[in-house]
Amino acid sequence: MVDIHCHILPGLDDGPDSIETSLEMAEAAIAEGITHLVATPHANDRFPFIPDLVQSRRDDIQRRLGGRLLLATGCDFHLSYENLQDIHQQPAKYTINQKNYLLVEFADFSVPPSIDQTLHELHLAGLHVILTHPERNPLIRAHPERLYRWLQLGCYAQVTALSFQGRFGAAAKQAVERWLQEDCIHFVASDAHNTTSRPLKLRDAFAIVAARKGETVAQALFVDNPLAAFEGRPLPHVPELALCAPKPRKRFWFF
Repeated sequence: MVDIHCHILPGLDDGPDSIETSLEMAEAAIAEGITHLVATPHANDRFPFIPDLVQSRRDDIQRRLGGRLLLATGCDFHLSYENLQDIHQQPAKYTINQKNYLLVEFADFSVPPSIDQTLHELHLAGLHVILTHPERNPLIRAHPERLYRWLQLGCYAQVTALSFQGRFGAAAKQAVERWLQEDCIHFVASDAHNTTSRPLKLRDAFAIVAARKGETVAQALFVDNPLAAFEGRPLPHVPELALCAPKPRKRFWFF
C-alpha cells in the first residue's frame, strides 16, 4: 500500500516529538504492508513549513530504514494568504514528492467564501488538489453539496483510514461510508501522528473497503491512485462524477 498523508517527521508539528517515535511509526507502516509513504507536516500559521528542515528529517529516517520503506515529502497545505502567494511562485515546495499533487486541509469550522475561485486558480496553476479528510469536517458533512462541487471542479478526496472504524466519531464514519458508496473517494490515507491515539494503520480499512466495494476499488484507493500521485501521474481510478452528484432540484417557473 501507499500512504500519501502521514505526520511522521519528528519535531515539526503536532506529530512525533522524537526520532524514536518516528522510527516506530515507520516500522508500523512496514508491518502494515506499506511500501511508499509521504511525510506531510502541516504548513500553517502555527507550524511554519521549512523545506530544507523537512528534507533533512526525511533523509535521516530514510538512512536508518534503508530500502525497506520509500519516503517522500509533501505537506498538509492550509489556505492562508501567505501560502497561496508562495505556492504560485514555488509549487514544488509544497507538493507530494515535489510533483503536481497537493494536499489541502480546511479549517474545521471555517470554509472561505472564495474557496471555489481559490481551488480553480490552483488547478489553473497545474496542481491537482487533494482535499484531506472531508468526512472529519463538520461544515462539509452538513453541506456535502460543497464536496460534490469541488470534485466537479477537478479536485480529489482523501479520507482517513480510521474513519471507517469510527475513531473520529459516528458522523465521520457515516459520511465516509456514504461517500464510498457514492464513489466520491479517491484516496485512503493514515493521517497518522503517533503510535497511540493516531497510529499508522491502513490494513483494517482496506479490508472494510474491499468488503463493501470489492478488491478492485480497495486496490485503487490504497495502492493505484496513491502511487500515481506519488509519481506525478494521472490517477487510474476516477469514477464518473454523476455517481456522487446530488439530484438537481425541481425548478418552478412563474410568469
